Amino acid sequence: MLKKYVKLYVKFVAQYLKVLMEYRLDFFIGLLGFLVTQGVGIIFIFIIFEQIPSLNGWSFNEILFIYAFSQLPRGLDHLLTDNLWLLSGRIIARGEFDKYLLKPINPLFHLLAERFQPDAIGELIVGVMLIVYSTINIGMSFSFLDILLLLLMIICGAVIYTSIKLFFASLAFWIKNSQSILWVNYSLSDFSKYPISIYGKTVRLIITLVIPFAFTAYFPAAYFVHKEGIYVAIGGTVLASILTFSVAYYTWCKGISVYESAGN
Repeated sequence: MLKKYVKLYVKFVAQYLKVLMEYRLDFFIGLLGFLVTQGVGIIFIFIIFEQIPSLNGWSFNEILFIYAFSQLPRGLDHLLTDNLWLLSGRIIARGEFDKYLLKPINPLFHLLAERFQPDAIGELIVGVMLIVYSTINIGMSFSFLDILLLLLMIICGAVIYTSIKLFFASLAFWIKNSQSILWVNYSLSDFSKYPISIYGKTVRLIITLVIPFAFTAYFPAAYFVHKEGIYVAIGGTVLASILTFSVAYYTWCKGISVYESAGN
């Protein structure tokens, strides 16, 4: 079964690449746009630390490490699951979801494999470059186990991003268009790019326990700079990814059961 889906995914990617090659300029403009956006975020951090030596006990390079780490799970999610935005705003509302129910493959796999977002490569490039830069300046060293944990945290963070996106996109099965709700809640991920100690209690509660974006960047990154323990940072991130995906997939399945196509 796994082999079958891997082959199918490769075929979906090959087909979409053919489409992208017809609009090469759009691809490069999109990639450049993301690089500029990330550059603005880095400049913002730099300007802040031009005025102060540290922020709540965090140095410039430590915060840069959190910012860099946040780009990797978000970029991975952006690259592979961008079609969920169309699910929330167009696919269900126009009755286009029918085609995913008519094929002998998992509907969620079909939806996600049908399209990917190459602009996200810009996020991943910036994230990797900044992690290398900040790690060198902090003086951090990674053991083989640390590298495995780093990769695990990136994957778990991407699962959390995708799960949150899937949950709010699936609300469209009931309300037809949930894109604005998805956008508002997805925007909370920006809080995870900085130490959560700089926020008020309400914000910390929301991004930790309600919509757990803090586990996509802050907690994993804080563990590697020795500011959070392994149980909260690593264990909490793994648990958050399992719980969010379980809730999101359950909502997706319930949504499919009430789907009525367009005009009903």
